[in-house]
Amino acid sequence: MDLDQDGVNDILSGSYSRMQQEMAGLFQILKGKPDGTFAAATTLLGIDGEPLIIPIESREEMTKNICTRPTAVDWDGDGDLDLVVGNFAGSFYVFSGKGKGEFFPKPEPIMVGDSPLQITGAHSDPFVVDWDNDGDLDLVSGSSNGGVQWSENQTGKGKTPELTQFKTLIDATRRTSSSMYLKESELFGPTQSTRVWVDDVNSDGKLDILVGDSVTLVSRVEGISEQEFTNKYAEWQKDFDAAMKEYSDAKEPEERRKASQRYQEVYSQRSKLMTQERTGFVWLYVQK
Repeated sequence: MDLDQDGVNDILSGSYSRMQQEMAGLFQILKGKPDGTFAAATTLLGIDGEPLIIPIESREEMTKNICTRPTAVDWDGDGDLDLVVGNFAGSFYVFSGKGKGEFFPKPEPIMVGDSPLQITGAHSDPFVVDWDNDGDLDLVSGSSNGGVQWSENQTGKGKTPELTQFKTLIDATRRTSSSMYLKESELFGPTQSTRVWVDDVNSDGKLDILVGDSVTLVSRVEGISEQEFTNKYAEWQKDFDAAMKEYSDAKEPEERRKASQRYQEVYSQRSKLMTQERTGFVWLYVQK
């Protein structure tokens, strides 16, 4: 993506950091060089010289300005790149572009009628593309809940999009087994915290969808049979529930300290039964 229109591709990313003791979503740009390398990441500034940030009025709105993905696109059809951005709250904003990689500091929320456009779930993940092949820009997004959602543009080519509420393109999948652990073989689609990319992967003239996710695989430790695991896990769960109740019922500081210590001791025993691996997969959906 040539964000500053100098003929060399750049890399744009969302990030978050602490500013004035608060979390704030910033945008980082790695400017491309003619030799194919990139400069070190720097914070993307508005034309006022300040970092581009979605403004909030209180701590309760903090998830609105912790950004996920920024997408550079000519949103309003004026020939300049704008920034369509998501956030932890699941809504969307647009920073209007002035041209050559410069952006106005105050973003506008993307609306559906009188209400902000909102995905089902959180962590909006905007990918702007003409999904229905009618010549205008639609919005596709992942979600903390999993799956892929699509908001259709109803205005036509070259106009500022007017979007519908999100529809489901790909359903969120759930665990397909009632076992107490989750194996890779039990996965049949993306689980949660999905991120999307839309492209014609197989060059057949139709857009396909790549979906990344996040999942925790849980396996029995080696040397324990499935039956042994089931029995021992049931015993552990009984102790864990008792420790949880003991902590909830504790009133005095010393009682809570001891209950917390007991909870930690019981929870640590879980590692003797199972291992956890936090990972993710990329799933390809080919459009027919």
